[in-house]
Amino acid sequence: MEVKVTQGIKISVQHQYREDYSRPESKHYFFTYLITIENISSYSVRLLRRHWVIYDSAGIHSEVEGKGVVGEQPEIQPGEMYQYSSGCNLTTEIGSMQGTYLMQRMADTQTFEVTIPNFQLIVPYRFN
Repeated sequence: MEVKVTQGIKISVQHQYREDYSRPESKHYFFTYLITIENISSYSVRLLRRHWVIYDSAGIHSEVEGKGVVGEQPEIQPGEMYQYSSGCNLTTEIGSMQGTYLMQRMADTQTFEVTIPNFQLIVPYRFN
């Protein structure tokens, strides 16, 4: 699990290769990831936007940017957490993802970026 804390917001990432949704013969490798956003600060925050950078081992990179996550803009109180899961398609057996969330402090409406830790996406048989 990869973990990163930025301004009192702790991001944890768990990921796995999904063989059941992948088609290696067609260069289609599918990975899922579970993100936990934990507010360890003393103020309430809202997740406004996400920005992902996705790389594969063929040198291809793509970016995904948009409002909220999985159709939501959650407000997270101090001491609370929010979880969501999503997925990523790669055309190679190895890749990585990293990104940022744009958060807003509810008390003063100030925005700030939170770092999503870089995590490696690797088909398990590549470890052998």
